[in-house]
Amino acid sequence: MAVSLRKYLLLAAGLLAAGALRLPLESRWSRDFERQGLLIADPDPGTMAKMGQTLCAVALGGLRTLVATVFDLRAVGFYEDLAWDKLADTYEIMFALAPRTGEYWAAGARHQAYDAASYYRHDESLEMSPALREAHWRASVLRGRDMLERGIRNLPDNPDLHKALGALLSDPFRHRAFGASDATFEAAARAYGAAADCPEALPYLRRFEMYSLARVPHRRAEALELAWRLYANPGNRLPTLCRVYFALQVAANPGVIDPLALAVAMFGSEDAAYRELADYWLRGADGMPMDGVALVLRRIEAGRGIPDAESVFRKETRRSDERRGE
Repeated sequence: MAVSLRKYLLLAAGLLAAGALRLPLESRWSRDFERQGLLIADPDPGTMAKMGQTLCAVALGGLRTLVATVFDLRAVGFYEDLAWDKLADTYEIMFALAPRTGEYWAAGARHQAYDAASYYRHDESLEMSPALREAHWRASVLRGRDMLERGIRNLPDNPDLHKALGALLSDPFRHRAFGASDATFEAAARAYGAAADCPEALPYLRRFEMYSLARVPHRRAEALELAWRLYANPGNRLPTLCRVYFALQVAANPGVIDPLALAVAMFGSEDAAYRELADYWLRGADGMPMDGVALVLRRIEAGRGIPDAESVFRKETRRSDERRGE
């Protein structure tokens, strides 16, 4: 009897020792699998507390996608009620439950950076001072950017998330929320470039990468090289690309290129050059390079005797006055 008891005790001690040795190995393997995307980490305690006991038990039981779907349905109600903080908290739970579902990251970011931000900026029923509106607007835009960047860290090969980040960072109505202009446009270029590198990417993504680079003065040499490669394909010769490519060439070759001759060569005629560059000039508030544009417009107007009242530069003044009066 004593011998049998000793055998059981030795067996139990052996199992405990084996478990103690196995635990650090399994922990290390789990971390490695999580980094490789082969295993999803358990939600953190704060997230589990927000889920409630029943849904938490279901999630830990392996039905995370089902639980995430339940919260996705809840999010619809918060969206309809304009409950932006509750909506953000709900998406955070969904991110924890299904971090490799790109649609959740994209939707959560869109609701914050666009829907919530527009609500704080424009909803007339909101009783809030202008300064507080601005603070909430900026916080919502930044929250949307954060969601996209975290989504990309979880899904680095998802082109839709990269594209959405590039669009947000280059959005003229949200751009100032991010502070430093050059750094923001460089980040937008990286995002569009990553999206363009994905298989079966649409051609416009590479063009948008170039436009973002062109807005950064110290990156315009790279923008010019990329524009040259894009322009070589006739399918890329859309108005904006041609206009930006023109300005980049003039900027890179001061005193060497005749801007008017280049404009006529690129756009096909003096009429077309005036029409294209006048429209580009009037849209110049988005930070694109303008080298040579005003010179060409003035030379064409002088050569044709266009009166000052009909000058594109007078139109620009009127448009600026209208914007100030809004």
